[in-house]
Amino acid sequence: MSGSSMLLLAALMLLLLLLVWKRRGSRGLPLPPGPPGLPLLGNLPQVDKNAPYTTFMKWSQRYGPVMTVHLGPRRFVVLTGYQTVKEALVDQADDFTGRAPVPVLNRMVRGYGLSISNGERWKQLRRFTLSTLRDFGMGRKRMEQWIQEESRHLLDSLRETKGSPFDPTFFLSGAVSNVICALVFGERFSYDDANFLRLLQIISEAFRFGSTPWGQLYNIFPQIMNYMPGRHQQFFIEIDKLREFVTEKIHQHRDTLDPDNPRDYIDCFLIKLNQEKDLPKTEFIYDNLVSTVLNLFFAGTETTSTTLRYTLMLLIKHPEIQDQIYKEIEAELGQERPPMMEDRTSLPFTDAVIHEAQRFLDMAPLNLPRYTTKDITFKGYGIPKDTVVIPLLHSVLRDENQWESAWTFNPDNFLDQNGNFKKNPAFFAFSAGKRSCVGESLARMELLLFLVSIVQKFHLSTPGGPSSLDTNPECSSFGRYPRRYQLIATPRC
Repeated sequence: MSGSSMLLLAALMLLLLLLVWKRRGSRGLPLPPGPPGLPLLGNLPQVDKNAPYTTFMKWSQRYGPVMTVHLGPRRFVVLTGYQTVKEALVDQADDFTGRAPVPVLNRMVRGYGLSISNGERWKQLRRFTLSTLRDFGMGRKRMEQWIQEESRHLLDSLRETKGSPFDPTFFLSGAVSNVICALVFGERFSYDDANFLRLLQIISEAFRFGSTPWGQLYNIFPQIMNYMPGRHQQFFIEIDKLREFVTEKIHQHRDTLDPDNPRDYIDCFLIKLNQEKDLPKTEFIYDNLVSTVLNLFFAGTETTSTTLRYTLMLLIKHPEIQDQIYKEIEAELGQERPPMMEDRTSLPFTDAVIHEAQRFLDMAPLNLPRYTTKDITFKGYGIPKDTVVIPLLHSVLRDENQWESAWTFNPDNFLDQNGNFKKNPAFFAFSAGKRSCVGESLARMELLLFLVSIVQKFHLSTPGGPSSLDTNPECSSFGRYPRRYQLIATPRC
């Protein structure tokens, strides 16, 4: 054999070894299978930019519920179906508690705070946040009273429209935001406050931006995008305005702090910060305070208000469902008594509609991605450390093995044959496991009390009639962002 032939053979063997090595996961086990991709770009050219989760669903039919996908230069493992996602997030929770470094979120919070943290930082901040929010009433009677009071402000604002069409976006986000503001800042804001409305607009646009292909492009190529002009540059300028607002509130609290009488979350964090200022490993530092408050303000405003806005759209789209909710409310509460959380059990159809609206909206189809902080084994595959894992919530909320009507809006998904509310273990609207939504109990309370208050007092319609509404999202990538619409709130006699 000639020297050139031997060199060619060696090169081919090296290439073969390289391909085999790239297909190996951790602990000698194979990586999950997946579609072949291109150098540098990976599978990006094959992915539907407007709804990437639909591409993952199609691929899972060929490659199975655990598959490897390359988006740009980075490796992702995508999990699909209720059983697989549950096994990861609940049964093997310790292996999947890591939070992937999402570049858009990371730049928003500058690497600090609860939402993107891992390890000891995440443990300390989550434990403290849950405990403090509960102390101030989250999930309890005190919080119920705050929401009832805010409902009165919201209903007054709806009456002032006098049956004229209006965009409900900032009415609803203002009401929902004021609840989290009471917990975090110790105050509420007027719906006419221009600065408050501007902040709500920034939050709304931020969620929308993250759900566009442009936002996802930043997540895949952040180092390049940081030096390029485009929408993302203006987006981060706007986010800095939110940060300035939060920083100003923290400074006001610091100047008026009474350690013996904490007023809200910020006060409690400042007290903890002062207590542990000399501890070298404490996570109660100023940067974590700013970013965690920004997390709570942002998430506590947008997710619940968008869900509520979408639910009202569905009630207009399906007037027979709106009528059935009203009849149930009228029979149990009448037209005057405000709703309470204890009414949930006597409003099974209403409760089912709220759950089904969350399932059908499917607000976070890709979930917030997880991250393997060590080599792990999952369902016979090896997943190496530093792999981004996408537990596809869309595949859980549309799992045909778990839902009788997986692809249509149908409250019967949450009702038994006698019309009683029934739980479904595949209801992962708040994710699941140790990284499930911190504000789940608050969101559940807000959705019930605000929705019942509105339908109790108003008949909902739109100028073009039910057929004019498009319930498909305006954009859907990182999140599914519902379309804007005009609402007519007609007072009930």
